[in-house]
Amino acid sequence: MVKKVAFIGLGVMGYPMAGHLQRSGYHVCVYNRTAEKADNWVAEYGGSKADTPKQAATEAELVFVCVGNDDDLRSVVLGEQGALAGMQGGSVLIDHTTASAKVAKALYQQASERQVGFLDAPVSGGQAGAENGQLTIMTGGDSQVFERAEPVMQAYARCCKLLGPAGTGQMAKMMNQICIAGVVQGLAEALNFGQQAGLDCEAVIDVISQGAAQSWQMQNRYQTMLNDQYDFGFAVDWMRKDLDIALQQARELGVTLPLTALVDQFYADVQNLGGGRWDTSSLLARLNNKR
Repeated sequence: MVKKVAFIGLGVMGYPMAGHLQRSGYHVCVYNRTAEKADNWVAEYGGSKADTPKQAATEAELVFVCVGNDDDLRSVVLGEQGALAGMQGGSVLIDHTTASAKVAKALYQQASERQVGFLDAPVSGGQAGAENGQLTIMTGGDSQVFERAEPVMQAYARCCKLLGPAGTGQMAKMMNQICIAGVVQGLAEALNFGQQAGLDCEAVIDVISQGAAQSWQMQNRYQTMLNDQYDFGFAVDWMRKDLDIALQQARELGVTLPLTALVDQFYADVQNLGGGRWDTSSLLARLNNKR
């Protein structure tokens, strides 16, 4: 039975995820670049904090990481004070960062050289999913490593599945973001169309959400979009980071993503409106601004 775990990165996702682990009975040692956030976490949940990723990972059976991008990931995993330097043979490193498949494969190799297991396990569900313990986890790695880590990840997951070897989890997350980009743009265009036509958009959504047009975005975002409320949720800046990863991977595969590339540029327009930290549903604000 796993008892000691570490969690590195206490952002809007990692903070509640680490909390679920502590409340599920694991002893959690946390590390965060801004030490005050780690202090706040310990005050709220218990557990302990460390001054470096290496210190947090020492004696941990599982080490979870949830940071911003490839560079952030390397900075907390590699080097003399990185998590790998403190991990013992037989332990497992689970990366929840949305990063590239390339860095996932590289970390898998470096972890293997130290007899440490590695899983790339990006998540979907946003801040609300993290807070409610209802995240979807797309995982790449070895099956025996996944079998050990999966029961622990259930502390904050509604769905957790191994999809293939290292890097597969990140590729699946790219597919997830590609799908979301198209759906949100479609919803924004539909609402803009309805507003311009003078329709009661709430009544229309109540009807069409019962049919084939229904989506998570429609169910959870149409009302705030109509209210022009975007100061919450998954930030446009982060979505553009994710779409850039997908577009780069597509170029390497020789695959075209014309809709994704177009929506990425629409998000650039939202950034130019000052909406870098707005929720991704703010694509409607771009259309309203063009009237």
